[in-house]
Amino acid sequence: MDKKKLREIISVFRESGLAKMEISETTAGDTFSMKLEAIAANVQPAPVAVQYVQSAPEEKAVESAEIKDYNKYRDIKSPMVGIFYTAPSPDAEPFVKVGSKVKKGDTLCIIEAMKLMNDVVAEEDGEIVEVCAENGSLVEFGQTLFKIF
Repeated sequence: MDKKKLREIISVFRESGLAKMEISETTAGDTFSMKLEAIAANVQPAPVAVQYVQSAPEEKAVESAEIKDYNKYRDIKSPMVGIFYTAPSPDAEPFVKVGSKVKKGDTLCIIEAMKLMNDVVAEEDGEIVEVCAENGSLVEFGQTLFKIF
């Protein structure tokens, strides 16, 4: 991993307010572990401690970072029982997918209940980090549909 990308990751980590973050680039074999440590409550955290472990590179190194900290994610839950649809029609693009930036009021999906199509909209700005329901599947009231950061 190049130094520029590493600096960007550290910058995002510092701004996020996370206490701990692990990033793995499985195809390249790189592993990072970052941890902020505070001296006492209500005190600014100490500098970021970065541990970098590199194993032998593979032939095709594809960069894909996986963040494993779900502390800041919030669930978007189903407001009703019905059929979950990610797009307005079968041949249309989904309203959102992983990585989509959404604003308050943006349509995230449709839930069909009793032949009525009901839009589920974002209640806050954020980024979709996981789609938890499968297109065309039955969802229950309170079931997690998306995770948003």
